[in-house]
Amino acid sequence: MAGGETPMMQQYHALKQQAGEALLFYRMGDFFELFFEDAKVAAGILDIALTSRGAHDGEPVPMCGVPVHAAEGYLARLIRGGCRVAIAEQVETPEEARKRGGSKALVARDIVRFVTAGTLTEDALLDPRSANLLVALAPLRDAVGIAACDISTGRMELEECAPDALEAALARLGASEAVVPEDCDLAPEGAIPDAIPRPRGDFRSEEGEARLKALHGLATLDGLGEFTRPMLAAAGGLLAYLDHAGRGEMPFLLPPRARGAAAHLAMDAATRSSLEILAAQSGGRAGSLLATVDRCVTGAGARLLAEDLAAPLATRAAIDARLAAVRHFHTDPLLRADLRGLLRGAPDIGRALGRVVAGRGSPRDLGQVRDGLAEARRIRDLLQGREDLPELLVRTSGALGGHAELVDQLDLALVPSPPTERGQGGFIAAGYDHALDALRETSGNARRAIAALEAKYREETGTPTLKIKHNKVLGYFIEVPAKHGDRLMAPDSGFTHRQTMAGAVRFNSLGLHEEATRIAEAGGHALAAEEAHFEELVGAVIARREAIAATAEALARIDVAAGLAERAVEGGWCRPELVDEPCLVIEAGRHPVVEQALARGNDRFVANDCRLSSDDRLWLIGGPNMGGKSTFLRQNALILLLAQAGSFVPATSARVGIADRLFSRVGASDNLARGRSTFMVEMVETAAILAQATTRSFVILDEVGRGTSTYDGMALAWAVVEAVHETLRCRCLFATHYHELSRLAETCDSLSLHHVRAREWKGDLVLLHELAQGAADRSYGLAVARLAGVPPPVLKRAKAVLDKLEKGRSETGGLAAGLGELPLFAASMAAAQEPRSDGLRGRLEALDVDRLSPREALDLLYELKREAAEPGDPV
Repeated sequence: MAGGETPMMQQYHALKQQAGEALLFYRMGDFFELFFEDAKVAAGILDIALTSRGAHDGEPVPMCGVPVHAAEGYLARLIRGGCRVAIAEQVETPEEARKRGGSKALVARDIVRFVTAGTLTEDALLDPRSANLLVALAPLRDAVGIAACDISTGRMELEECAPDALEAALARLGASEAVVPEDCDLAPEGAIPDAIPRPRGDFRSEEGEARLKALHGLATLDGLGEFTRPMLAAAGGLLAYLDHAGRGEMPFLLPPRARGAAAHLAMDAATRSSLEILAAQSGGRAGSLLATVDRCVTGAGARLLAEDLAAPLATRAAIDARLAAVRHFHTDPLLRADLRGLLRGAPDIGRALGRVVAGRGSPRDLGQVRDGLAEARRIRDLLQGREDLPELLVRTSGALGGHAELVDQLDLALVPSPPTERGQGGFIAAGYDHALDALRETSGNARRAIAALEAKYREETGTPTLKIKHNKVLGYFIEVPAKHGDRLMAPDSGFTHRQTMAGAVRFNSLGLHEEATRIAEAGGHALAAEEAHFEELVGAVIARREAIAATAEALARIDVAAGLAERAVEGGWCRPELVDEPCLVIEAGRHPVVEQALARGNDRFVANDCRLSSDDRLWLIGGPNMGGKSTFLRQNALILLLAQAGSFVPATSARVGIADRLFSRVGASDNLARGRSTFMVEMVETAAILAQATTRSFVILDEVGRGTSTYDGMALAWAVVEAVHETLRCRCLFATHYHELSRLAETCDSLSLHHVRAREWKGDLVLLHELAQGAADRSYGLAVARLAGVPPPVLKRAKAVLDKLEKGRSETGGLAAGLGELPLFAASMAAAQEPRSDGLRGRLEALDVDRLSPREALDLLYELKREAAEPGDPV
């Protein structure tokens, strides 16, 4: 620290050391100021002026600032820019500072909170339709513990996964921020968002268990579920970070739930990206499955729907319970309309509750809790007593009541539309506290008295321009134009001179002082009374926080069910039949996103059937580019995903065998940042499928092998099809341009051939987008190239080359000549895994080395090398 620094800069540097890498918002009056590098970073992101203040080491100190009243908007931009911010507030008033240290004492400041991407609670900083998750990761032996929470609603989950499954788990969670132990490499680069290293000691399972018990006032965690040591270690890291970020003030957290991997449909990051579940590949929500399906009328419902789509269920009873709730609203349009009308009026009580419990609540948040609970009671009255109410709706409607006393208390206490700020009062309703009403009346009467006093002084002094004004420095004062000042300066005038301005003179009087004192005392007492009532109401809400959170969750679940019913009616979707056997029987299935996009242009989507069963579980699909192969693959994957999420599906009928895993390898792009070409990405994703898929999985594969040479690509595609058929034995849709793969139908009993139909008419390609039985006769590549605008001379030359190649193929039997003579995949795999024959050993033992000439020995060595070589190895 440079010598001669002012006390203020010394205080700033001490706080900045505590803030670390976070930008320091240093409170100075009505502004948060930033200095040095923090100012440069913030000015660049916020596009505000960079100035300077004083000097440090002989150089001007960079400085910028933002108004305190508008800080939330600036914080939002900084958080989106990847920054973390430490808020340093004044923790005493200037008067308290002067009493403590004299007239020149510096006001004490302290960091009261760290604002980070994962610790937001303010409405202005959050997307109402998206959860905001913070995760902590704890590697322990051969597992990784994951603790995830959304402090804006209090939801907290703990889970455990294998290290190689961590990337998929993080892709499902979509966290805003992650906390990890120092010097710990847990996942590939880019898999962990905004990773924050924390001391390893925070990630001890004993510490996590102790923190959870203390947080929820429990002697044991047995009643909450079974938590493994990695889960508890992750919980310890998460809670320690929240304690640090809140400077000892913990946010609202509900008791944690243990998440079992087997209860949900597993999907890796590549599959989520390929199917564009929550976000399109362009990065936005538009064009995603979520945007197409979402008809929720509340933010909480939209967040829950996103969670359902990100983690579909894998247990039949739980899925059927959701589907029954959707069907109930689907078949009763009047109930659905009434219910959605009530839900539209329900505030986001989950997030309002989170702010209240975290100590960041406002009168408006209390009003939202009141109004939301009141709407919940109306929704409960609408549902209860109805015949044939499904079990899920019985449970959720039961969580909507029980708050009558609290709602009545809040209704009596609060004005209809409470303000966001409580410092100015005015949020406690008249009639709730008679003493407060009297103070307000006194204050109101005093203000009327001041108005009467102003009129009296005008008449007495003969100064019609006399005014009684107020500011924060002087309080109430009398002001007259300078030319009339002498009239009030006389010793017997009853006025005391206070201040002379350029064009006005200010005075005080005994009568004004008495009325100002009455206003100040009454106003101060009124504000104190309102603050006491606010704390009382906050306490009443906190006392019922878990029940209120359960109501918020129930409202969200009802909104999701009603929204899915609305979407099903709108799109003519059907209820899927869930079965345990491995099948996927879809009649007139459609791609929900593509169908909606076509409808905007008044175009019709061509529906197609899919009939996968244990006897016909692998479909090999050919046909031209742009013919609809990829769309067909994706639509069936999305139908299965929607069904297991508990939604109706875009089809005439659907019979869905519950899958444990869903894999999609459709399209590919390079990942140069991780050193992977397009073909490498394709092979990595294909390898993951071959290593992880089970007989209960559903796999879609598109154009495997297209990123390399024709022979290599076809060989890989051939082997992958055989592996899926013979080893994985799962349901699979496999699209390809390699016509030669149709020969596999001769040896693979559960494989059938299909193609998307197309025809040429008067030289133009007509894509019918219909799926037909049998192999494709051609790929129509040149016709597609013509549609794309490839110049005619190039097309003519390509046609000549194609004719030559096809003639050669017909004469030689084609690229696949001889492939039909290969042993079956299972036999070849078994042979590859068996020990090598001992023929070489026998020949070597029979040799009489002493009788071999040098030439004979060399020839024999080459012969033995050829015999020992693997097929395709150089010799």
